[in-house]
Amino acid sequence: MPGYIEDRWYTKRPDPKTGEKRETARHGQGKRYRVAGIPGVRDRSFEKLTGPDGAKAWLAKAQHESAKGEFIDPRDGNMLLREYVETEWWPNQDYSDPSTSATVKGKVWNHILPHLGSMPLNAIKTPQLRSWLKELNSQLGPGTVNDVWGSLSVILQAAVEDERITRNYCRSQSSVRPPARPEPKARAWTRQQVLLVRSSVDERMCLAVDLGVGAGLRQGEVFGLATEDIDEVGQLIHVRRQVKKVGSKLVFALPKGQKTRTVPVPQHLLDRISEHLERRPAKKVTLPWGNPGPAQTEKEAKERAPRTYELLLPAPQGGAWYRDYFNNTIWKPALEAAGLCGPPMVTKRPIAGKPGRFRTVKRYAEDREQGFHSLRHTFASVQLDARESVVSVSKWLGHSDPSITLRIYAHMMPEADGRGRTAMQNWFEISP
Repeated sequence: MPGYIEDRWYTKRPDPKTGEKRETARHGQGKRYRVAGIPGVRDRSFEKLTGPDGAKAWLAKAQHESAKGEFIDPRDGNMLLREYVETEWWPNQDYSDPSTSATVKGKVWNHILPHLGSMPLNAIKTPQLRSWLKELNSQLGPGTVNDVWGSLSVILQAAVEDERITRNYCRSQSSVRPPARPEPKARAWTRQQVLLVRSSVDERMCLAVDLGVGAGLRQGEVFGLATEDIDEVGQLIHVRRQVKKVGSKLVFALPKGQKTRTVPVPQHLLDRISEHLERRPAKKVTLPWGNPGPAQTEKEAKERAPRTYELLLPAPQGGAWYRDYFNNTIWKPALEAAGLCGPPMVTKRPIAGKPGRFRTVKRYAEDREQGFHSLRHTFASVQLDARESVVSVSKWLGHSDPSITLRIYAHMMPEADGRGRTAMQNWFEISP
């Protein structure tokens, strides 16, 4: 097989007079043995000839892997993780959803690179992952830790496929594993709680509560609902878009999962929509579609072109609602008034450019169980308790698969009432 070992301290040919090898000008300097001559493999020097880290062992391994087309030079893995991410991995990521791109970038730059970015790719192994994971667990919840671990695994797997390292230790069967993602267990509100929140919320946004609990709409879908989406004759609501925040700007976009859906609704909800529009007519709002950034191609320009819809629930200034602003100024105060959450933490912050002047900032504690999504959970619980099929409820909620609905809402389904037992009894009675 091609390849050889060169002793750089002594000449190949012996002294004709003494019959002994002569010392070269490099004698005693640097590593003595050099492996060379293997196609596609860079030369490499070693201090020892034999042993697991010696030139002979390396030559045999390189020859074998080169012949199979599987050789990866470990020196390519000396690149720092930060350098690899910034120059090779991230520039080649292409996310159709800019908010997904921002989320992934936040996880990588906030939780991976600060801890592991200064390490070579080939040095990120089980001990390093164990230490990093311990630190993450002390700072983040199990769901976030699981997501961050997955992001690092994707990066290291790309490095494997780029032939910089031979193994992704995030995927190896080792003792270091991220915590399991908590199983979602949605909590529905009682009818009394929903009515209490509705009576406490700003009168302008009572319809938002009705749409969340009556049609299972997500918060962004409520903000993006337009007059053209209401079918009074068919008693349907067409969920065709949402309002979402990308960076600091708002855009219209398809609902979560990139799919539209149609939800059958009761006449009572349609009546409340009509009553709301009589008091507060819909307003036209124009936003970019999907991505507010500058288009690089004609195709992107066409896809991102601003669209205008008559929104049922525009913001007070006439545009669309920002989720954070709505939650802090409308939703959380209503929950506080209804006794479903505690008072906010009040702080004073200096006003830039105005020495000695401060503004009051109120911040409520994070509580996912009391978010707007609770209305959606209530919608699901009512449907399942009425024994609507999981397939139908999944379709109305916009889940990609009924198994998702089961995983989230199985605990809300009514207990078996003996119908199966009766069916089996009848089967036995008519059996020969």
